[in-house]
Amino acid sequence: MNKIIAVVGMCGSGKSEAVKFFVESGYRRVYFGEVVMNEMKRLGLEVNEANERATRENLRREFGMGAMAVKSLPVIEEFMKHSNVVIESLYSWEEFKILKDKFGESFKLITIYTTKDLRYERLLKRPFRPLTNEESKSRDISEIEKLDKGGPIAYTDYLIMNDGSLDEMNAELKKYV
Repeated sequence: MNKIIAVVGMCGSGKSEAVKFFVESGYRRVYFGEVVMNEMKRLGLEVNEANERATRENLRREFGMGAMAVKSLPVIEEFMKHSNVVIESLYSWEEFKILKDKFGESFKLITIYTTKDLRYERLLKRPFRPLTNEESKSRDISEIEKLDKGGPIAYTDYLIMNDGSLDEMNAELKKYV
């Protein structure tokens, strides 16, 4: 059976770069954030931190904390028939439990960890959806308090410290692959 890896961590830790590494290694990508983006598009909302947060929280209020996993299961199951899968943007403990119950030992978590100061520096400089330090802090607190993000990070199967270069992180990821 193919395997599923969910890459978790706080915003700016390097999750997207880690996901890119797995995709380049032949994994199929499932982006939980696509559920939010599709809903924002349906509602005609501008893409920004406040609208993303509100939409994400509304989906979870309506469908539960496992909303993104539940809505993504058909895609994950289809991809699993032919390849390994990497999941981007798994946040909540409930999302983790849904996938762990469904896929068992085929499903693993990899946490990408970076210090808060370095994450905020990266977020300020990123070309797509840059965040000020205040927006980054607000997002951190919201994701921890309202999205139950800490559980999957704490319960990780593999921890990658990403305070160095992209090449250093990729070398660590290569050990896993």
